[in-house]
Formats: sequence, C-alpha cells, structure tokens
Amino acid sequence: MSQPMPVRASVALSPALQVRGLSKHFGGVRALDGVDFDVASGQCVALIGPNGAGKSTCFACLAGQQVPTAGRVLWQGQPILGKPPAERQRLGVARTFQVAQTFEALTVLQNIQLVLRDAAPLAWWDRLSQRQPERAMHLAAQAGLQALAHATVADLPYGDKKRLELAMALAGLPPSDANQKPALLLLDEPAAGLALAERADMMALVRQVASQGVTVLYTEHNMDAVFGVADRVLVLMQGRLVADGLPEAVAQDPQVLQHYLGTDFIARPATPAIATQPSNQGADHV
Repeated sequence: MSQPMPVRASVALSPALQVRGLSKHFGGVRALDGVDFDVASGQCVALIGPNGAGKSTCFACLAGQQVPTAGRVLWQGQPILGKPPAERQRLGVARTFQVAQTFEALTVLQNIQLVLRDAAPLAWWDRLSQRQPERAMHLAAQAGLQALAHATVADLPYGDKKRLELAMALAGLPPSDANQKPALLLLDEPAAGLALAERADMMALVRQVASQGVTVLYTEHNMDAVFGVADRVLVLMQGRLVADGLPEAVAQDPQVLQHYLGTDFIARPATPAIATQPSNQGADHV
C-alpha cells in the first residue's frame, strides 16, 4: 500500500474531524481496516473508491448508524463514537443518504420545518406550517427550492428531492450565524442519480455550503463531482486508505489510476460547469 500523499498544512494544524484506526468487520470481511484521516474546519473533502471500498460503512460509523469494531472519532476534540445519531446532530453532525430520504406526503417547506434545529417539540395540536416559516423558507431558497416551497414532495423530480434532503440536513445543523458553532455535513453521494447539469448545480450548492464555514465530507462515484470541487480527496480501497491529498496529486497517483480511475483518466475542472468526465456510477454497499 502506498504512503498517503501530503495534505494541506491546515489539516495537520487544526483538524475539526479526526478519525483514528476506524475499523468495521462483518464476520471475516474487513469493510474498514484501520482508517486514519483528518478534516480541517470548513474544508470540502471527497471520499472516493470502488464499489465495496467501505465508503458507506465509513459514513455510517461517523453518523452513528453502525457501531465500529475499533477506532476513535473526534469532532471538535470530543469523542462521538457511542453517541446516538440524534446526539451527534446536536453536536453539529448531520448526513444525507445515497437515496434521498424525504417525507413524500408533505410539502417542501413542511419537510424542512419538521427537522428544524432548536424548534419546540411538535405536539399533535400544532400546525407544522407555523414552525419558524421564515427560517425554513431561507433554507429552501438556499437550496434553490423557494419557488417549490409549497409543492408536494411526491410530485418533485428526483434532483429537487436531493436538494431538499440537503436543505433538511442543514436544517438540523447550527445556523451559520449561531456564534460560529461548528457543523459537519456528511453527504453520501450527493450527485447520485442526477444528470450532468443537475450534478453541476448540486456540487455548486455543496461548495456554497462549505464556503459558509460548514465542514463537508462527501462520497462520490461521479468524478466530475470530485475533481474541481473538493479541496482534498481521500481514496479507500478494500477498507484501507491508499491516498490522501490534493485533487491534482491524487489524479496522478499510480495506484489510484491503476486500480480505480483508469490509466487514461484526466481530471477536468468543474468550473464554470461540471466537466464531462465519464462517471463510475454504482452504489457502495459496504
């Protein structure tokens, strides 16, 4: 296994997320096998690798859906392993999933209002539409959904549902003006199932969120949503981290090219529009 590539000095000096020796075994299968990495506050970092590399397992361990076999995870210096997902969210950690998780019978605005952070507990006699409507509308507008705020989610195209899921994840995080409280957003394939133009819009939105100080870690199979978007790229293969560095360095790593990207891979810039590099689509089930 090759040595991890050099990373930006800010990661070593001020990591917001620290992952040490993260392992998850399913019987004899080592889905994660001693993974170490840091993510600096406000960075946008992509976690990539072939199907079965362990990306989704890594996310499930970070967000609390799975219990790792071994390892430590610190968020802002505080251990979070062993804490349920709801408590991790209170600490500023939220995630999305490969397939958008929304409430189909509700409107866009109601979906956001249902999960708003710090909103009063919802009682049976309450009207959902009265829960912080201005804040909910602001989040809908941030995701480009203001015109669809009162549309029923079941009637939306899939790309808008992915945007809504991102808005819902942001709704559970500390507001950006809340005394600069730190926030970590885990995005499991945010561009999955989206057409090229939709991917460009989605990743522009992800970059916008990161520019507001939110720490972003995301997985992707679409390379046009990685190179030119991420500040840094991590590569998992067979449960181990084999590369960690700036996108342009990872794109030239011989091991990554040979075993994942292909020797003819060319990293294309994603601005002003996401590049037309063919994607390695598919769900990471481990």
